[in-house]
Order: sequence, then C-alpha cells, then structure tokens
Amino acid sequence: MKLHFSKAEKIFLASFFAFYLAFAVWNAGSVQFPEGAGLVWQMHIPLPSILGTINPMTVIMTISIIILWIIMGIKFKKQLSKIPSRFQSAIELLLSFLYNLVESTIPVSKLVKPVFYFVSTLFLFIVIANVLGGIPGITVSPINNGLSLNFFTDTWYSPTADLNTNVTYAVMVLIASYVFSVKHKGLKQWAKGFLYPSPFMLPMNIIGELSRPISHSFRLFGNIGGGALIALMLCYLTKYTIVPVVIWGFFGFFIGVIQAYVFTILAVAYISAQLE
Repeated sequence: MKLHFSKAEKIFLASFFAFYLAFAVWNAGSVQFPEGAGLVWQMHIPLPSILGTINPMTVIMTISIIILWIIMGIKFKKQLSKIPSRFQSAIELLLSFLYNLVESTIPVSKLVKPVFYFVSTLFLFIVIANVLGGIPGITVSPINNGLSLNFFTDTWYSPTADLNTNVTYAVMVLIASYVFSVKHKGLKQWAKGFLYPSPFMLPMNIIGELSRPISHSFRLFGNIGGGALIALMLCYLTKYTIVPVVIWGFFGFFIGVIQAYVFTILAVAYISAQLE
C-alpha cells in the first residue's frame, strides 16, 4: 500500500521535520536527564493496606483513554455510512480482524460474541495505553522536595507501565474465563477440571491457574515499562536529536501494538482452554 500526500501535506511534513531537527540541534547543549525519572508518583488515600497507595498518573491517563474511546465511539456512530470514510473503514477493519480471531479460536459459537466484546475492549484500551509510550508529552516524577514536571523530555505516561494495571486486567481475564466456562459446562463440571487427570494433581492445577495472570501481566509490564526506561536513556544519550523519533516510534508504536495483540491472543487462548 502506497501513501499519497498532497502538496500542502508534503510542505507541512518537511517544515515540521526541519524545525524539529533545528530545535533539537540548538537544544542539545542544554539537555539534562529528567529529574526523578524511573520513580513512581504515589499518593496515599484512606484505605487499608496496599489499597491505600495509588499512582495518580495511572488514574489520570486511564480516565483520559476511556474518555478518548467514548468520544471516538460517538464519532464513529454518527459517521456510520454505506460509503465508509477512512476512519470508519479503519475501525471496521480492526474489529473484523479481532472478531475473526475470536471466532476461529473459541469452540462454543454462542460465546463468540460475548468473548469478542470482552477481549476487543481490552485490546482497544491497551493498544492506546501502549502507543502513548511513543508520543512525547508531559510526565510527573517525584523528587526530594516534591514533584518534577517534565515537558516533552519523555513520552506520555502509559498506564500499562504500571504493574497494577496489568495485574488487574490479567485477573479480569482469569475470572472471565471461569465465568464463560461455568456458563458453558456448569459449575460442577468446571470444578472437576481442577481434579484432572487425578485428584492428586489439584495443587499443581491450582498453581498452574495462578501462574497464568502472573505471566500474563509481567510480560506486558516488562515490555512497556522496561521499554520506556530504555527509550528515555537512549534519548538522553543522543541529546534528543533525530534519534528519539525512531526510538519512541519503535517502543511506543511497534512494540506497543504487538504487545497489545499478544495480550489479546493470550486472553482468547486462556478462555478457549477453559471451554474445551
């Protein structure tokens, strides 16, 4: 597929990259490593134990992504047409791809749509959360005297760089797989699965079930959280010249989309395994 740009678009892109490169070279001598980078902003609320500590950036960005998808959903519904626009075609192509993935994997036809609704919602949130790691923005880091507000020296904070977010969604997938399994097999038949092939395997089966959300969440966290730190360090070493565009694009867009897809595939696979 070839990309076609109008004359105005070509002028805009050329002007933008020329300005970006000139500004990056001019600013290279004064670049400093963002203070508090790698540290997490924590806020304590009146709740017991670990529930009393939250990351405000995770909450803010999560709410922002939800609002973004609500706005896009309203826009998509208003612009529905028999002759689809580029935006409608892109959304339909993405959802069709996810539906075909679910339909070809889930063995129970009546559960295809419910599973599709569940995993597509997860994918849409996670892919935007991951892609934020490729877009320069505003970050907040804790320092000794308070908070450090950094403008465009790093990318927007990704909620999936917070392990709590990933564990939450991985546990949701585990619970959803049990709900779909009980709905299809019944509670008694589902419970018998923990005793297969022998009652002596019960402890091992329980450990195996618990390991799924652990590996599911840590895989996403390691790639997104670790990738963000690597990208930040490489950008600082290259003084934020033309290299950050490639680094942020690779870790944010390419790796981000791939990891969202992997998380979704694993979610579908875990649900399918419970239905067999």
